[in-house]
Amino acid sequence: MKILLVCAGGMSTSILMKKLEKYSDENNLGATIKAVGLAAYEDVYQNFDVILMGPQVSYRMNEVKENTGLPVDAIPSFDYAVGNSENIFKLANKLVTQNK
Repeated sequence: MKILLVCAGGMSTSILMKKLEKYSDENNLGATIKAVGLAAYEDVYQNFDVILMGPQVSYRMNEVKENTGLPVDAIPSFDYAVGNSENIFKLANKLVTQNK
């Protein structure tokens, strides 16, 4: 699975990206994860299966869905804040499965 993380500037999702990569490696998920700021998602979304947005930019979720045609959802605030990789992967899997 290829997950694109989007936040305001890409900084907070970069921290989350590292946690998700570690979780993916430890659980042999083989996920590819990239973090970008809101201004950059349109340049790279074509290479991804799902877009997960930070809570601080979730108000732009419909716009991102329309622009990309990919499954998009906001990461719940608590999971985002604590870097709950298991829950975030569950969300990504659910979105990809629903959109097949």
